[in-house]
Amino acid sequence: MHEPESRELILPGGKVDPEAVRRAFEEVASRARENESHGDDGAHNVCVSFELQRDLKSRLDRYLTSRITFMSRNQLQRLIESGAVRVNGREAKASTKLRENDRVSVSLPPPPDRSVKPENIPIDVLYEDEHLIVLNKSVGIIVHPARSELAGTMINALAWHFRHASPTGGELSSVGEQFARPGVVHRLDRDTTGCIVFAKTDEAHWKIGKQFEERTVDKRYLAIARGRVEPDAQVIDKPLGPHQSKERGYREKIVVRHDELGKASVTICRVRERYRLHERAVGDQAFSLVELELKTGRTHQIRVHLSSESWPIVGDGLYGGRPFALPDGREISRQMLHAAMLAFEHPATGEAMTFTAPVPDDMRELIDTLRASGAEQVSVQTAIPMERFGLEAEA
Repeated sequence: MHEPESRELILPGGKVDPEAVRRAFEEVASRARENESHGDDGAHNVCVSFELQRDLKSRLDRYLTSRITFMSRNQLQRLIESGAVRVNGREAKASTKLRENDRVSVSLPPPPDRSVKPENIPIDVLYEDEHLIVLNKSVGIIVHPARSELAGTMINALAWHFRHASPTGGELSSVGEQFARPGVVHRLDRDTTGCIVFAKTDEAHWKIGKQFEERTVDKRYLAIARGRVEPDAQVIDKPLGPHQSKERGYREKIVVRHDELGKASVTICRVRERYRLHERAVGDQAFSLVELELKTGRTHQIRVHLSSESWPIVGDGLYGGRPFALPDGREISRQMLHAAMLAFEHPATGEAMTFTAPVPDDMRELIDTLRASGAEQVSVQTAIPMERFGLEAEA
């Protein structure tokens, strides 16, 4: 066996190949076991080196973030602090500026394990057959493993479900498994609840994915926004892109961008009810229950579009939506956004399928609280009957 060379670990374009690193660690472990039998400690590292061809004037941590994508910037900063990164043979700081001909050497940690471990996490199944499964996502769970969270996801829950509870069995499609997101056709944010579909076969994955791509899927959300949303029906057409700052607290934010990084984003907003609540401390406060139809599916699209119109979603602290204090003193501090309806063609039969998820208890409680102050009903064309969402229309 031989020590892996940098070129064996780097993909075209300069990024480190996590699969090649994983194989290298397996090779190192095998050699260690072999050497152990001969009295050798078998200590070996997996290292990778980069030689700069031009003067980047870039910080070391930012440069490595673009090259070692299976680690976050915070993880790389800790790696640098531990002395595992050298520039021109010397230990460096995260803020070290890189110049032409600098040689950066990194003693790599093993990439995270991308195998999906089954976990007995409760899920609410709306529909399942041998091709797909539709769930009513609960609050507080992420869809698939990410850099810092490799367990406790919906993917882990589904792996257990297919093995122990599914009437049709099967598994998630292999599409996306290299990114630890097998079967994931679309995503919902951690604190967004409601309808989400996963594919169980590759064919179903591509066919449903194509419907999302061609925008033939009907996706309806309910949100409780701060402010009086007007007019009754409108189209919010604003391009979205990443926040200009990459500093902590901003990296995850999406903003309206009218430059080359802004992608077309369209949301149809229909008002269902309006409320005016009197709070002693701050006076009258306006709120609106809105139904949102997505014509595109950008990250945080609804949250950013409503916030950009000065109607942030209740509890959405990332985009300016303050929490709401219930009469008993409890606080609603997660965004009041619910994927209430999802409609698409079945990937095998072509049958039109529509799924609805009742609003979760905390959202229903907030609506009841706001209705108690008096609700203004709004009738808008093509809106979905409230009963479909588990909400009786206010008399």
